[in-house]
Amino acid sequence: MLAGVAVLCCLPALASALPVSVPNLTPQQLEQRILASQRLSFAGYAESSANFGLPPLPAFSSVTPLLDGVTRLRVWQASTDRWRVDTLSDVGENDTYQLGADTYVWDSGQQLLTGIFGAETVRLPRAADLVPSSLAVRLISWAGPGAKLSSLPPRRVAGQSAAGLAVSPASSRSTIARVDIWAAPGTGIPLLVQIFGRASAAPALQSQFLQVGLWTPGGGVLTPQAGPAAGFTSTTPAGFAGALQHLAAVRLADRLAGFTRQRSPLPHVHVFGSGLTSFAVLAFPPSGSDGDQLLESALDEGATPLTFARGAGAVASAPLVNLVLVRPSSDSKDTFLLVGLVNKAALEQAAAALAADPDGDRR
Repeated sequence: MLAGVAVLCCLPALASALPVSVPNLTPQQLEQRILASQRLSFAGYAESSANFGLPPLPAFSSVTPLLDGVTRLRVWQASTDRWRVDTLSDVGENDTYQLGADTYVWDSGQQLLTGIFGAETVRLPRAADLVPSSLAVRLISWAGPGAKLSSLPPRRVAGQSAAGLAVSPASSRSTIARVDIWAAPGTGIPLLVQIFGRASAAPALQSQFLQVGLWTPGGGVLTPQAGPAAGFTSTTPAGFAGALQHLAAVRLADRLAGFTRQRSPLPHVHVFGSGLTSFAVLAFPPSGSDGDQLLESALDEGATPLTFARGAGAVASAPLVNLVLVRPSSDSKDTFLLVGLVNKAALEQAAAALAADPDGDRR
């Protein structure tokens, strides 16, 4: 009996010590297998760990835990628009179900199921974004055709031999120096993703499957199941957008500090740059508590004060994400939040231009 227990305890160590053997794939071939893996059905357990150190702004309280600490995830995917991700904690779980254009969120603490009906145009980051399979595909897509691809030594991940791919953004203005991805060479499913900031030897964010395999989840797994005592409410994507539903619709120039503005379906969300070298500009009106409190909250949490020729603000830096808050001293009473994957100097330059002329041409 004791000998059997000892063998079971040694299995993880024995699995990691097994030799690693992967087929000889070029970086481009592995990239294509990773992108093609989106169509596969699978199930697994993953953990994400991050250490961003950004100030915890009350308006974005749901995002802060994802950027600092460990996030534990159970994952089932039937297709790209039919999946379920459970976020586990010591006090319960928060489950997200994607069924076509509709999303359901189960909160075990509140015993509440929320149906979000309609396609989401814009939303805050959520735990499901950290699943290694979807995170890797998103990063490769954002890196674009100009990114440098190179091979990494194979390693064992989740008990499988995994082939490695390094993706380096083309622009030096990106906060991301490199993304390392290890994937199962046969299926292309990403098993481990590590994102490195500039001049950093350790990943600022790591997401890894500890267990994963091909499996087609049935309707019982992918359909929300609430007990008779549970509550139910429904809303639209706009009503579930948190702080993003309080944004002001502002007109911005086509260029800001050398970055070109992307076309946006929403007048209150502006994105400049592209992919892994981009940042968003959001305007919070003074009439809402978010606009009044954002700058003060950031300063209270240790952000560095900034003084512009025509305004005041604050900057906070993290290995992968920088953010700047600016309140122009002009007739505009909005507070602007600039946040994204560009270096601090570029973001401060954009903020200074915005403070100088909130409604003008900022080339």
